[in-house]
Amino acid sequence: LARLLPGNLFSAGYATPANPAGLPAGERACRTALKRARAEFRDLAPIRDGATCGIAHPVSLSRIGSVRIAPAATLTCDMALALAQWTRSELVPAARWRYWSGVDTIRASSAYSCRNVAGSGKPSQHASGNAIDISRIVLNSGREIDVAKPGFFAFRERGFLNSVRSNGCSYFNTTLGPGYDELHADHFHFDIRARGKGGKYCR
Repeated sequence: LARLLPGNLFSAGYATPANPAGLPAGERACRTALKRARAEFRDLAPIRDGATCGIAHPVSLSRIGSVRIAPAATLTCDMALALAQWTRSELVPAARWRYWSGVDTIRASSAYSCRNVAGSGKPSQHASGNAIDISRIVLNSGREIDVAKPGFFAFRERGFLNSVRSNGCSYFNTTLGPGYDELHADHFHFDIRARGKGGKYCR
């Protein structure tokens, strides 16, 4: 079997080994689903940052269809897949409906990061690669939409951001953004933290 190397690129148009060495069946299935979502990504070496930080089988996600992720986001495959599904099913259609434009770039202000939840000793979901923060959305038209809460009269922008944020609850277990607290005043936070009885936290 072909050995999985950190530099291997898995995306539409690239051959994927049928059974990459070292990947559990669930990870292989996730990568197959990512390819079907037209995501471009590459496998990275395992990340180990002490007792509470790291990703066993990380991916670097750089594109979802025609939408760039900038900078490329280091995530678990499951988180990358949730982001890909949200992007294709919610973000891009909402941009086309409200702005008559596709999405060029998602500006990721944070993905994997070894840190605790602010003000606590509990590891953040970023510390396990299960979270991403999005600060800006750039349309094909060149318009940049800042996730920071728009002005009172920015009706179209507020409608767009409110829509893609609320619809994130169908794809992520945690959805936070402007208005939740000061720490989330300028970005969306999405994560797939496991919650009891399939619970969601959307604010």
